Amino acid sequence: MPLTTEEIILDHGFPGTHRAVTVHRFGPARTDAAPRPKAYIQAALHADEIPGLLVAQHLLARLKAADAEGRVRGDIILVPYANPIGLSQAVLGTAIGRFALSSGVNFNRDFPDLAAPVADQVLGRLGSDAAANVALVRRAALAAITAWETATEADSLRKILMGLAIDADLVLDLHCDSEALVHAYTGTESWPDAADVMAELGCRAVFLALESGGNPFDEACSGLWWRLRNRLTAGLSGAVPPLPAACLAATIELRGRRDVDDALAAADADALVRVLTRRGLLAGDASEQPAPACQATPLAGVDRVRAPVAGVVLYTVALGDTVTVGQTVAEVVDPATGARHPARARTPGIVWARAEQRYTAAGAIITSIAGDRPLAEEGSGLLTAR
Repeated sequence: MPLTTEEIILDHGFPGTHRAVTVHRFGPARTDAAPRPKAYIQAALHADEIPGLLVAQHLLARLKAADAEGRVRGDIILVPYANPIGLSQAVLGTAIGRFALSSGVNFNRDFPDLAAPVADQVLGRLGSDAAANVALVRRAALAAITAWETATEADSLRKILMGLAIDADLVLDLHCDSEALVHAYTGTESWPDAADVMAELGCRAVFLALESGGNPFDEACSGLWWRLRNRLTAGLSGAVPPLPAACLAATIELRGRRDVDDALAAADADALVRVLTRRGLLAGDASEQPAPACQATPLAGVDRVRAPVAGVVLYTVALGDTVTVGQTVAEVVDPATGARHPARARTPGIVWARAEQRYTAAGAIITSIAGDRPLAEEGSGLLTAR
């Protein structure tokens, strides 16, 4: 069994109700001297993205077996559902897990940027020892998130998740898209260190950004390190204290919403076990690292192809197809006139996601293409509110 299984209750719920996050922790008792590395994995922060919920259960079974065999070497935290608020939301039988119904806010946005409060704590205290600097920053980050005074249930959830993850070496946030290939988002500074994770999971597209806009969970964890470094070194003319990017965080998109299948989930859990093994959290043979299924490309290079008019969507390309500039990737049929309006690619690249709904509003995103050259500014809402 895991060392601990804990239910953490969210603050600011309605009278007579409460919601809780379940946390499984594997490894030695948590202290300041707890062993490294530390990994944090959560599923379904967007609570209507179901594949990760099943993957987490397969992974939980494997971690319990590893724990019983004495193979846990690091500190592993698994949160099998990261959003009890979203899991409870349904409208007329339809799950609404991406946005908070009370505010309209995306659950994977607006995580706190801890760079400023951490900088206040560590300014003038960093030395020439990189490991000591990393440990100091991690303690300061934990203190900063503990001190955050929340006012809403959604922010209470953000505080709990950040408190569990902010000092981890590896953070994996399991999501899915509408219809999609396996793909991932991570920080530019995390590449190519993240290449083994993406290769194990068979990612067909990997997107890099330092600032994607909106401060999603993974970026709040990993981005702390480069934002903090920029703050602390601004204006320095002498030696700069070493401060590596000590958290590799990534959002892993496990195909599409309908790809909920035991065989797929088991394979994904096995891949995560190999990642944890290769990175020293589990004892055992991780086998040879597979070759990557793609090259990383800038998130700013993604072409979000939008519907030119409202109507019925007919796709003219499949997931995994490589397209050229100007190629028609879909037609939108006007149900009043029968006129067909083409939606065209602005960049060459692989088609990695499509909207599963076949009736669209004008201007809605219907297809996504991974281009290798920027089409947008870094940080300008690259993830979109959706």
